[in-house]
Amino acid sequence: MNKPLEGLYVALATPFVGEEIAPDKLRENVRRLNGTAVNGYLVLGSTGESVSLTDEESLELVRTVIEEAAPDKKILVGTARESTKATIDFTESLPVRGVSAVLVRPPSYFKSKMTHEALKAHYMAVAEASRYPVLVYNMPQNTGIFLEPRLVLEIAAHPNIAGLKESGGSLACLAEVVREVHAGFHYFLGAGSVVYPGLEMGACGAILAVANAVPEMCADLFRLFKEGRKDDARNLQLDIVPLNKTLVEVYGIAGLKYAQDLRGFYGGPTRRPLLPVDTKGRAEIAAVLKKAGF
Repeated sequence: MNKPLEGLYVALATPFVGEEIAPDKLRENVRRLNGTAVNGYLVLGSTGESVSLTDEESLELVRTVIEEAAPDKKILVGTARESTKATIDFTESLPVRGVSAVLVRPPSYFKSKMTHEALKAHYMAVAEASRYPVLVYNMPQNTGIFLEPRLVLEIAAHPNIAGLKESGGSLACLAEVVREVHAGFHYFLGAGSVVYPGLEMGACGAILAVANAVPEMCADLFRLFKEGRKDDARNLQLDIVPLNKTLVEVYGIAGLKYAQDLRGFYGGPTRRPLLPVDTKGRAEIAAVLKKAGF
């Protein structure tokens, strides 16, 4: 079955100047990314520091990306809030045109009460109310909640649940889910170190933080795999692993933004409480980029 959202997406970082969002800088970054072979953009994901943004700021960033994205780039938007009603309301506030799907992480503040039943009811209500297809977002590193494959399979039965972004790096989860879901279900990888094996096992794409800094490499990996050039794709995956580890896993969003600066994008600062990368980290980031040929 056709999977209209498949491909390689950049989980966009949010540019700040001081403590203020910088839509003009985001516009410049998207304009440059338009010249690469990435398939689209995720606005307001974890990498976009979405939890540190107001609704007004969030909508301004979404409108900016919709205005600047090339016509062939699809746009996903993170809309999760800590209540079902707030998630539905914010999703409803998005522009009517220009958004291909929304990405919804689980509420996590009351994590001890986020039972299987509570999470299922939450996602079913959001899917029922949303005018956009809904992608479920598993990000246990940040939320402290792991969306078990059994839950994913149950909510995947809803016609407006379009897929899953799995950022825990679990290939076991992938194996359990893709075997059982319907053919049109989108399984997106969220960890840059497992894209190639994930594609081999049935994922339809990836939504990656590291693509902010090395979009060409990430897009090429997906393209080579789709072309059947699997040896080349596998070798490129091996090159991406140390970049992903240093920029994303070790130094996080601040490190990723510093790498963007080195690559000629605008990275700039994170919003507090996130702190900038120290001198040692900057040297390590520069070294890993240089080793990768940048």
